[in-house]
Amino acid sequence: MHILPLFDVIALLWFLSLWVGYSLFARRKARQTHCLSSILRSLRVDWMYAVTHKDNHIADAALVGNVERNVTFFASSTILVLAGVLTVLASNEAFVRVIDQLPFTVEQSANLILLKLAGMAVILVFAFFKFTWSIRQFGFVSVLLGMAPSMSRSTVSEETRDRYARNTAKVLDQAGHEYNYGLRAYYFALAYLCWFASPWFFIIASAVVVYILYRREYRSRVLRALLATKGFEPGPMPEDERQAQLRHISTRLEDTKAGSAADKVKAN
Repeated sequence: MHILPLFDVIALLWFLSLWVGYSLFARRKARQTHCLSSILRSLRVDWMYAVTHKDNHIADAALVGNVERNVTFFASSTILVLAGVLTVLASNEAFVRVIDQLPFTVEQSANLILLKLAGMAVILVFAFFKFTWSIRQFGFVSVLLGMAPSMSRSTVSEETRDRYARNTAKVLDQAGHEYNYGLRAYYFALAYLCWFASPWFFIIASAVVVYILYRREYRSRVLRALLATKGFEPGPMPEDERQAQLRHISTRLEDTKAGSAADKVKAN
């Protein structure tokens, strides 16, 4: 006798395909289209470039520490939620009775509910690892900010400043991505909860989560506001900007080099 009915298998495969598919889609599309990920990458480079031109970095360290505390909160909350799921696993029969009394729920065996709870635990463990790796990377950024005063000296060249800005921003960007992956796991965990009621609800909720994520990443008002800070519009990136994004080169340095080249031409 199969523990997982065919329709539940289809719903689970739909859920996994949407989660993995959207993650791959968002990663690839961010290289070609303006989105939250692409604009934040650009702003982080500019932020770290600005860090190399000032002596006081207390505010910058405080900003990084504030985000790190937010990630730590989610990591701690994930452990508590995971502990709750494991507790329910230990009292599976009582949980089955509660599920059966809820409206709009389909009939399901205790073994099936046990399997669903185990799946929820896996999602939470995945989110926990993402949050903790993000915390570590924010710690790396703090170390890089600690060496920022040495980059503020007048003897440091623009190329050296830009190399520091690009690589520090890349670490910060990776930390932000891991934080985003953990939050995305929470979104899909909410859709996963609908599986306890019905596979139909599970399928619909998974599609709704993907729609919400897409709207916030590519069509939100906050995206338009962030793009406006650099004079961009939602949609495909121009070719020169896309190449700069792929090379992780600061547009500020490119403008500086272009200006220097123009000055040399005028001088000649």
